[in-house]
Amino acid sequence: MGKIKTTLPYYTEINDFLASIPWPGRTADPNFYCLRLKPLDLNLQVYRPPFKRSFYFFALLFNSGKIEVNYGDQTIRDPDSYLVFHSPNLVYSFAHNNALEGYVIYFKPECFSFFKPHFQQQFPLFDVLHTSLFRFDHATFKQLAPHFEAVFTTYERSAKAQHIEARIKLLGLLYYLEDFALEAEKDILPATAQQVLLRKFIQLIDNHYINKRTVQEYADLLSVTANYLSQSVKHVSGKNALTFVAGRLATEAKSLIQHTDFEIAEIAYQLNFSDPANFGKFFKKQTGFSPSGFRKRHK
Repeated sequence: MGKIKTTLPYYTEINDFLASIPWPGRTADPNFYCLRLKPLDLNLQVYRPPFKRSFYFFALLFNSGKIEVNYGDQTIRDPDSYLVFHSPNLVYSFAHNNALEGYVIYFKPECFSFFKPHFQQQFPLFDVLHTSLFRFDHATFKQLAPHFEAVFTTYERSAKAQHIEARIKLLGLLYYLEDFALEAEKDILPATAQQVLLRKFIQLIDNHYINKRTVQEYADLLSVTANYLSQSVKHVSGKNALTFVAGRLATEAKSLIQHTDFEIAEIAYQLNFSDPANFGKFFKKQTGFSPSGFRKRHK
């Protein structure tokens, strides 16, 4: 059988992305969209295989059921509430059932043509390397919700093609959330150089795991030697550096097998394996199951 051609979906328009998920809403403004997330069907499983998008996303969410949420390499189980921030052009995937509720905002920098901030400098919550996620209790959700509600209320009553007032309120919300994040992190002990390196390594894996598989490739990105990276990762985590790469691949492979109807060969090529046999060996080593056996067990 010839190699199946697969490409990582890349969404440049907000509406094109919305059309790919089970939500009926669309935006008349190509640069800005506010979505109130409410359960459509509590038995619905929402899963998106790896993709990229060219615009920003952030959300304030709370959980109205028993769920597991996956954003890239981060998995949280039965969260009460959380904030998530995602920059453009990162490899991204997510999985959850439809018990999440809250506020979701998509926007492009053009949304702020009146201000034109440099987002990675002005709003570091939008990290170019990874998804930023803050988990907290429902009392904190109630503290943050009115600030989101002010944006959404203005968005819903303003002119569909303009939303100028809502954009200004959105800018204010982003500044408020930066202060909130700084306050939340003030009690965290400073990290050592090796802990910082491990965090950067894991963040890079989340963005490059499909195409980069060796310690040397990540060491080059981090401007350190492969030996220093390996020793630092082992010292801080107790794990081999390649374990993190393999684990991220295995996590995505399990999601693709469990939540989609893609053929196993298609999944193998989508994850950049040379052929389905090599993918099968890798998957069996990581999980103890063949890909088809895992699908039968979890479908």
